[in-house]
Amino acid sequence: MYATVDSPLGELLLVGEAASGGVALVSLSLPGQKGAAVVQDGWTHAPEAFTGITAQLREYFAGRLTRFDIVYADDRGTDFQRRVWAALDTVPYGETVSYGQIAERVGAPGAGVRAVGTAIGRNPLLVVRPCHRVIGADGALRGYAGGLERKEQLLGLEGALAVR
Repeated sequence: MYATVDSPLGELLLVGEAASGGVALVSLSLPGQKGAAVVQDGWTHAPEAFTGITAQLREYFAGRLTRFDIVYADDRGTDFQRRVWAALDTVPYGETVSYGQIAERVGAPGAGVRAVGTAIGRNPLLVVRPCHRVIGADGALRGYAGGLERKEQLLGLEGALAVR
């Protein structure tokens, strides 16, 4: 099932699957995003299933929500990707970390930074799983599947300072 939501970043595509008590979010993608989900034949347009998620997104973009409470589909990605994504979930609102810091958190320092960057780039839940909070060790914005302008916009919304 899927729904679309207007946002300051453009129209977001939400994709989910039925879960106990509602919907588990499988993907949240931005227009023109590298690797974005595409609506498939047979998917059901079900905006009512995403009411809670949509409300949280509106509150986030209005600056009134700093932590999402969303059920994610947990069977996506490799074990390593899931570890990296779980580390992303621990980065507080309004703060940034480097790719190297995430690599250390998941036990992959040094050369593992590249693998961490790749895993972050495959995050299927942009905005709600905060990969936008990961920046270069020098403080510069680096890679974002939704585009660096959107990464900068999200960090600006959160009051996190980053040098481009």
